[in-house]
Amino acid sequence: MSRQSVSPAIEEYLESIFRLQEKNGVARTSEIVRSLNVSPGTVSNTLESLKKKGYVMWEPYKGVKLTDKGRNIAIKVIRKHRLCERLITDFLKMDWSCSHEAACRLEHCFTNEMTNYLEKALRNPKTCPHGNPIPTHDDRIRKEETVSLCKLKTNDKAVITRIIEEEREILNYFSKQGLYPGVKVRLMEKTPLDGPILIEANGNKVALSIRLASIIHVKKL
Repeated sequence: MSRQSVSPAIEEYLESIFRLQEKNGVARTSEIVRSLNVSPGTVSNTLESLKKKGYVMWEPYKGVKLTDKGRNIAIKVIRKHRLCERLITDFLKMDWSCSHEAACRLEHCFTNEMTNYLEKALRNPKTCPHGNPIPTHDDRIRKEETVSLCKLKTNDKAVITRIIEEEREILNYFSKQGLYPGVKVRLMEKTPLDGPILIEANGNKVALSIRLASIIHVKKL
């Protein structure tokens, strides 16, 4: 199957699996259902089709992983998506909380050649507005040693590098709390039994659930 014959729907699935696999090492069907907002039956049927076409490795109850063939397509889609997010925020001046949803629609309109021109027009950005690395034209992804915010110890200082999930409600909340890539934070307190953690950011105290703290990746100072 040629690159041109891959449908936007397949691209969406491969992109979602890539993101989940990058985060957790494997993509669970329940996570794909939540990510794409489709029914479990639809996901199962689509995964069977993707497996037959050689895009994924999947066994029910054991999760999904991309094959090299699937990963190559997913990385190209991720590249388009993150460059489109830059276009939306840097040129169109839309809020970063809106850029992910808009880029999901726009990314399928760009050919690989157009994407290379877009990258030059944007002056070769290294990350999307949420701090996630933009793959290069030869499908390489810059790696940076980071940890989730909830892994810090009391009084550890760090700088936010990435927001690894980009749902609008989450980004809106982080915006209100002043939690962006580049902001320095200090972990003030960790509540026992997976309770909320308390951090200091820009002189403000912010309480975050373990779930939200796991979405913020930082580099220790």
